[in-house]
Amino acid sequence: MDILAVIGAIFGVGAVAGGVLTALSARVVSQYEKGLVFRFGRVVGTRDPGLRMLIPFVDRMRKVSTQIVTMPVPAQDGITRDNVTVRVDAVVYFRVIDPVCAVVEVQNYLFAVGQVAQTSLRSIIGKSDLDSLLSNREELNKGLEIMIDSPALAWGIHIDRVEIKDVSIPDSLKRSMSRQAEAERERRARVISAEGELQASKMLAQAGAQMSESPAALQLRLLETVVQVAAEKNSTLVLPFPVELLRFLERGTPSGASAADTAAESTPTASESTPTGSETTPEITPPEPTPALDRGNTPVADQDGIRP
Repeated sequence: MDILAVIGAIFGVGAVAGGVLTALSARVVSQYEKGLVFRFGRVVGTRDPGLRMLIPFVDRMRKVSTQIVTMPVPAQDGITRDNVTVRVDAVVYFRVIDPVCAVVEVQNYLFAVGQVAQTSLRSIIGKSDLDSLLSNREELNKGLEIMIDSPALAWGIHIDRVEIKDVSIPDSLKRSMSRQAEAERERRARVISAEGELQASKMLAQAGAQMSESPAALQLRLLETVVQVAAEKNSTLVLPFPVELLRFLERGTPSGASAADTAAESTPTASESTPTGSETTPEITPPEPTPALDRGNTPVADQDGIRP
């Protein structure tokens, strides 16, 4: 009985030891991870997702996530190429494509990518104008992605995309830009109004030329305007006297001045009735002397110099 008890105890201890060793050697790698195995400090390979066994006390596994990492870049203060102080922040999307390089080549790839993103963002701010930062963000995102991706490839990291989130500018510059935009809108409104006035003037000129050929059309237009004005309530309408009626009366009744002018034209003058053969010398009447005034406002005769 003692021998059986000893054997059972040995098997029990062996089972416990085997369970402990199995627990120490078994590793579970998730679907979105890669297992990097170190044996006595040396990389011996990677393990795919699933249950993986290691040599206890010999192998050590480090899991590396292959998911896309979203890293916000802190806002960076910089001066643009046109000497404007701005504050720009961004976000970087990247993932690990080579776990060995990501663990061996760089101490902390997350910190390294963050620092490269900040320096690249400062560099892109200094190379760009304010208008480019506000309007051409797609080109800036591509340039920023290339700048960050160049050193990250050596670390086994691929930059999927980089997005500039916000561009903060000083309040004084915002007010200046607002005034500029308002002036531009005002200019466009004036230009459009002037173009409308030009087109309206051309159409009115054509309408006036058409109505001048037919006076009745002008009268009809006047009556239509009167009807439109009379349709409004609380309005006083003043009708001018028709000009066409005055012209009709003028044509129907001859004026006295015109008849007198016609009679004067039909009567010959004395010079016209004198025959051409007899020449007469016209009398020349000397002009009467104009009395002069002395200092005392008394008229003085010019010929004899005697006071009257």
